[in-house]
Amino acid sequence: MQTMSEDYSRMEKAILFLEQNYHRQPELREVAKSVHLSEFHFQRLFRRWAGISPKRFIQYMTLEHAKKLLEGSHSVLDATYDAGLSSPGRLHDLFVNIEAMTPGEYKSQGAGLKISYGFHASPFGDCLLAATERGICALGFADAGGGSALLRDYQSRWPHAAWEENPRLTQPYIRRIFGGEKQNGHRPITLHLQGTNFQIKVWEALLRIPMGSVVPYEDLAAKVCSARAARAVGSAVGRNPIAFLIPCHRVIRKAGGIGGYHWGAARKKAMLIWESARTQN
Repeated sequence: MQTMSEDYSRMEKAILFLEQNYHRQPELREVAKSVHLSEFHFQRLFRRWAGISPKRFIQYMTLEHAKKLLEGSHSVLDATYDAGLSSPGRLHDLFVNIEAMTPGEYKSQGAGLKISYGFHASPFGDCLLAATERGICALGFADAGGGSALLRDYQSRWPHAAWEENPRLTQPYIRRIFGGEKQNGHRPITLHLQGTNFQIKVWEALLRIPMGSVVPYEDLAAKVCSARAARAVGSAVGRNPIAFLIPCHRVIRKAGGIGGYHWGAARKKAMLIWESARTQN
């Protein structure tokens, strides 16, 4: 039986194929062939992974769809800014608390801290999740064969912490984030963040973007400090240590372009499509 990560691997290849060939509107048979599947199995994969048909999926990939999302999200930060971190529409009704490090803890770079981590399958490929006793401190996606590099990247952010592989401890977090179960009545997920005051402000603003919505960098910057600081805000977005839960994938270019993403543009598109399908269904 295929895993979620194997499903995502084929979905990513399909996304890349469509990006390269979209101008000539390839038929379903050709897209299926690009990922070495029959039309029947490809259609079933789409339904299992995205919850929508391939035709609907292609519509979500267009620039026009991105522009419509922007139009509908014109005042999304205004509408949600006073709602706290548990804004309506958060994935699976999760709500998230932030526990930022103190200046002294930030300076110590994790000295005396124990961090447990594990590698797990997710709808967007294999991921690494790490947590301290205070909450999740890292969530990132590994490319093929890139698990070791991903771990080193996070360890460099907490160089003096004691890292221990313990997937049994981190697996429950994965179930809550990606498992698809409603979480009403459950205690919130806590994020243990290491960052500058400015970065924390940007990450808090990201948490207020509801699932199924997107905002331009300029609008996000205007809420954090000033629209003129879009570049600085973009840099803080790029340093987000907790992918998906802190939804930096929901920030796109004002003209409707998807923009860059630390974990790859194809994965960013996959996340937006996956979320659009669930909110619109």
